[in-house]
Formats: sequence, structure tokens, C-alpha cells
Amino acid sequence: MPGAGTDKTRRWIEQPGPVVILVEPQMGENIGAAARAMANFGLGRLRLVKPRQGWPNEKAVTMAAGADRILDGARLYETLEEAVADCSFVIATTARHHDQHKPIIDAQQAAAETAPRVAGGETVALVFGRERNGLENHEVGLADRILTLPVNPAFASLNLAQAVIVVAYEWFKLAGSEAVREDAPRSSPPVGKQQLGAFFRDLERELEKVEFFRPAEKRETMTINLRNIFTRMELTQQDIRTLHGVVMSIANGRKGPARGGTLDPAAAEELRGIIADHGAGTVAQERAPVKGLARLLRRNPTEAERTFWTALTNDRRFAGLGFKRQVPLGPHMADLVSIPLRCVIEILSATETGTARDMRPARHEWLKARNYRVITVAADDVEKDVKAVLDDLAPRVTAPTP
Repeated sequence: MPGAGTDKTRRWIEQPGPVVILVEPQMGENIGAAARAMANFGLGRLRLVKPRQGWPNEKAVTMAAGADRILDGARLYETLEEAVADCSFVIATTARHHDQHKPIIDAQQAAAETAPRVAGGETVALVFGRERNGLENHEVGLADRILTLPVNPAFASLNLAQAVIVVAYEWFKLAGSEAVREDAPRSSPPVGKQQLGAFFRDLERELEKVEFFRPAEKRETMTINLRNIFTRMELTQQDIRTLHGVVMSIANGRKGPARGGTLDPAAAEELRGIIADHGAGTVAQERAPVKGLARLLRRNPTEAERTFWTALTNDRRFAGLGFKRQVPLGPHMADLVSIPLRCVIEILSATETGTARDMRPARHEWLKARNYRVITVAADDVEKDVKAVLDDLAPRVTAPTP
């Protein structure tokens, strides 16, 4: 007679189900116990992201107590992003909400949302984090839902296999009922995480070009929030192709000298001259359009400005100093300014107009009267050796204001 509830004379249930993903599991025993829980409730696909004790693992086999076929079929990945690349719907299990605007569900709701998708042929993932500290913010950012179990708030951490077995139980309880039925077919299959990730990378690259991620220290949070907006939409493959086309059309589809949002160097220099000459106006209404022109110049820097800004933002000595490009200060427009440091950097072009050159002393006096330090940098020096320019600049920008 078979014992302990295991009967090898009976058929092993094989049915479509969600994929279980364990992210950096610390102990082989926990992997084995999770595999055993999966076998108990008919889940057969296991993916492992960088198990700490290596793979294969004998302790996992021992702890699995007969669920060897699940361990034998386990697939290894270097990152969670790779592990969910072919998945169209991802549920992250975590006791913390990570301050992300995602639907929060329990295990029963997870089963209800998962079942029709699996029945419709989608690849769905249940993601479980590290034993010690769970999932990271960016990992939760890959998910469509956050699964949280109702537990004692003073002791909310579950053993890895315990968490798996609770979620697997709710899945199995529903999987054999009439609630599992395929929804009406979609006109396009749901988008996989790999295709969605490619769209995000293209979108973020184009947003980087127009300096959307400002200030720089908030870039990670802004990126996660942006990804969450699209993740909540449950997009199809056709949706993402359309969105990708929209982004590329905006980035590359303009006609005329500013095609793609980038003026040629001569046009950018001319635009700087227009802004400088316009600043000579003494009537407020005459100066009003300068802000709009400055936004255009911010998107279309000269070669010297582009070189200088790229080098400065990649130099750790200037990190966190708060420099921004093309900022209005009263009637004037500063090339770069740090409000916290009260410091203005001007890039002087050899081709600047006479009006701009004549206005410079008055502009500097206006800024100094308001406790701004003004440092000038020659565009020729930037193009010749930008590192030398930054080496000279670093101690000067952090010097105390007189």
C-alpha cells in the first residue's frame, strides 16, 4: 500500500497551468519543497532565476519527495526579465505593495484571473521572491498584478513553499470547475513581456533624447511608473505594434529642418542668436516668446552644448548639483543653471552675434545682483577637450558663493 498520500499507481494529472518562477531562491530545500507543493496541485512548469546554491541541487531532490519530474523540467534564467519574456500575464507575490499603482489581489482572485487566460493558451507566470527580502521594485514593475495573502501583519513573511502551496491550492480548486472556460477569441494575441520590454526600451531611449527624465535622480521611479501605465492596459501584440509606430513616427516623422527633433548645427547656432537678440527687448511682451524658443533649443542643442551636457551628466563630480539646461532667470535665459548652487554656466560660441556679445556684461551684472555666480566656457574648448573643461570647472562650481 502506498503511504503518506503518494500513490504511484494513479495517473499524474497533466493539465495546462501557470508557470511558477522562483527568483534567487536561497536554499535547495526550499526549491524542492516548492516543487512538491506544485505537484500536489497540478502545476508542472518551474523556472529558476539564479538559485544561490547552484543547479542541479541534491537537497532539492531530497526535499521534493517524488516530485522529480518538476525538478527535471526546471529551466534556468539569469534575470526575471528573461524568465517572463514569453509571458503575457505576470502576478508578483509580495507582502509589500512597493508603492506601485497595480491591482492588489489575493490567491483566490489570482486563480480567477489566471484560469481563463491559461485556458485561452496564454503563458501566465506566478513569481515568488527571495526568502530573505522578496522581490525588488523593478521586478514587481514587470508584473500585471500584486498578490498579497491575508496574514498576521506582525508576522507577514511566509516560507517560500508555504506561499507556493497556498496559491497553487486556489488554482487547483478552480481549475477543474466550470469557471475555467476560454474567453471569446481576441483579434490579436496578448503581448509577451519580451515584446513589451522592447517597446519600453525604444520609448525610454526616445524620451532620454528630449530629456524627459528630469531630475536624473528620479529616473528609476519615473521609468517604473511609466511601465506600469502600459502594463495595466493588458495590451495585445497589435496594440504594441501600433504604439511603437506612434512613438517612432513622432520621433522620426517630422518634416523640415527639425526632422527627428534635431536641428543641424548651423540652424542650432542661428537659434541661439535669435534668443540672444530677442533678449535685447525691453518690453515684457517682446520677451515672452523666449521661453518657447528656449524649449526648442533645449531639444536641439549645438554640438558644443550636446558634448558638454552629455559629459557633465555622466561625470560623478556634478551628480546631484541640480544643473538644468535653458532655464529662464527673469528676462534672461541661462545655458546651464544650478538653483541650489546659485551658479550659471554660459557656453560662448565664436559665432555669436554682436548683440549677444554686447548684452553679456549687463546680463552678468543682473545675475550677480541676485547672488548668481557666472562661469563662462568657450565652445571651442569644449569641442577640443571637454574633459579638461570639466576638470577646470569642477572646483569652481562648488566654491562657496561670495
